[in-house]
Amino acid sequence: MLRSYKTEGIVLKRNNVGEADKIITLFTKHYGKLRLMAKGIRKTKSRKAGSLEPFNEVQLQIARGRNLDLIIETQIINSPQSWRENLIKVTVAYYFCELVDKLTADSQIHPNVFELLKTSLGQIELTNLSKLVRDFEGQLLDELGFGIPEDIRKQAGSLKSYIEEITERQINSPKIVKN
Repeated sequence: MLRSYKTEGIVLKRNNVGEADKIITLFTKHYGKLRLMAKGIRKTKSRKAGSLEPFNEVQLQIARGRNLDLIIETQIINSPQSWRENLIKVTVAYYFCELVDKLTADSQIHPNVFELLKTSLGQIELTNLSKLVRDFEGQLLDELGFGIPEDIRKQAGSLKSYIEEITERQINSPKIVKN
């Protein structure tokens, strides 16, 4: 068994652990959703900190660990800088990441979901965010096999309430989205 591996992925979220570490949730092209340990990332001299920001597409070298695999090296492939100062666009990006996180199981490979997330994050600069959100929700549900009932498909606006029924959890949607 290989002791380390490489993959590319998009950072979905980060959670603080202990004094200096974080658990990074990443959606990857080849391994699905992974939870990885980033040791020492909260230290001021950490070189990995900037690359493991939410929405960044990164190339990672990962070592197998006992409980969680460890991030050894990171390299940014794409970092969406143009819209990071726009609160509405950042909220839409967080919403996309939250949906992928809540609707996918760990380590289940979904290359089309990876491409959908990557493409949708790249389109956030577009002006019609409501359409982008609705399209993302519908394509994600279809790709993961949930589908959309015909009566809901005909309704205008977000699919948020239907997604909350599936996940049995409340989801924070951007204010531009109308239920």
